[in-house]
Amino acid sequence: MALEIERKFLCDAEKIAALNLTDGEKIAQGYLSNEPTVRVRIKNNRGFLTIKTVTYGIVRHEFEYEIPAADAEEILKLCAKNTLEKTRYKVEFSGHIWEIDIFEGRHSGLILAEVEIEAVEEFVELPDWLGEEVSDNPRYYNSNLAAE
Repeated sequence: MALEIERKFLCDAEKIAALNLTDGEKIAQGYLSNEPTVRVRIKNNRGFLTIKTVTYGIVRHEFEYEIPAADAEEILKLCAKNTLEKTRYKVEFSGHIWEIDIFEGRHSGLILAEVEIEAVEEFVELPDWLGEEVSDNPRYYNSNLAAE
């Protein structure tokens, strides 16, 4: 089984702007279900279907499968308003790859950064552009943001 162990943080917009991020990838995603989370995503003209279990702390099971982009587009339509759009940037910092998501549309102005780790107790040096940790705050789960 695939485990996802992830920490998530709000970001300081001014400090993120100072990073001069480039090469972001546009992501459109929608949710068919929240328990378990069933997500469809389109990025780089490729489709993905993801199933995630309930989160325990910062750990959950995650299964992701590539699907035809045309199928992903049709499934995304079925998600109705349970969708969101964002641009994702990847930044290396102190041996970890951070994914910085800059949200668009109704969540414009929200910036979240996530880092995947190998173990719950793994040390992660935190960059100065991070704000409050929201790893265990359901309000910042993408599935909940999409439902707002």
